[in-house]
Amino acid sequence: MDINLARLAERRMLAAQAEGKLSNLPGEGEPLPEHPEEAYIDPLEAVGFRIMHEAGFVPQELQLARQLEEAKAAYAATYNAQERAEWMARIADLEMRRNVARETRLHFMHHT
Repeated sequence: MDINLARLAERRMLAAQAEGKLSNLPGEGEPLPEHPEEAYIDPLEAVGFRIMHEAGFVPQELQLARQLEEAKAAYAATYNAQERAEWMARIADLEMRRNVARETRLHFMHHT
């Protein structure tokens, strides 16, 4: 995170705390969830992802995201113009495929 952005966020949180805007919020005083990432996704999706994880299944969307990160790292480490162009094409393909997988999942989840 950019240091200036972090400082701005810290100042705003301190100001909100001083104004009492962070008091009496839902969940105040309760323990944090065991899996805090689940607070940001639909509970039905969370259950589905947990079942898949426990079964050892990795959704295509996540497989593509991992491949995309690897391709970006390879692109950053390459200085040959031809190889960079090849990695850029691979990155574009992976981004498109990941987005299609994500949209397919979201469409399926909202139409079942």
